[in-house]
Amino acid sequence: MHTVTTPDEIIAATRAWLEEAVIGLNLCPFAKAVHVKNQIRYVVSNAKTREALAADLQRELQFLDETDPEKIETTLLIHPQVLQDFLEYNDFLEIADAVVDENDLTGVIQIASFHPEYQFADSNADEIDNYTNRSPYPTLHLLRESSIDRAVDSFPEANAIFERNIATMRELGLSGWNALSFVVSKKQHLISKKSC
Repeated sequence: MHTVTTPDEIIAATRAWLEEAVIGLNLCPFAKAVHVKNQIRYVVSNAKTREALAADLQRELQFLDETDPEKIETTLLIHPQVLQDFLEYNDFLEIADAVVDENDLTGVIQIASFHPEYQFADSNADEIDNYTNRSPYPTLHLLRESSIDRAVDSFPEANAIFERNIATMRELGLSGWNALSFVVSKKQHLISKKSC
C-alpha cells in the first residue's frame, strides 16, 4: 500500500517546521505574532511545471494584495511537486520576481525563499548555515513590505538577525537539527512510503 502525502499533511509538516525551527529557534523574531493570530495563509500548489507554479503565484499575490492584513498577513505557497532540485528552484526565483513586477506589486510584496536543499552561494551543501532556510518542502514566502518595515522598526537589531541565525545553527549542529520532531516525522513518513 502506498502512502499518499495529502495537502493537510504537507501543511502540518510546514506548520511544525514553522513552530519548531522558525519560531522555536527564533530564526525569525517576527513570525510568532502572525502565527499566534492565525494570519498565515498556507497554500499547497498542485503545480507540476514552472508555468503552472507561476500562475499559482500570480493568484496568491493578487489574493494577498486584496486581503485585509488583519485577516491574512503573509502566505506560504508550498509546491511539493515542482522544483525539487534547488538550482532549478533558485533559477525560478527570477521568474517569481518578474511575476511580482508584472502585477505592479514591486515594493508592495516580496518573496522569501525556502527549500529542503537550500544552499547559500559559496557554501557547501552540507554546511549547517544553509539550514536557516531549509523547509520540509519547496516554499515561496509572500511577505508584505509594509509588514517588514513595521517589524524592522520594532526590532532595533534587525540587521543582526542573519548573523545570529548562523550562530544558532552552528550551536545546534546537524544532530540537533535532525532531532527536531518535524525532521524525525518527515523521515519516518518517507520510510513508511518506501516500505509500502
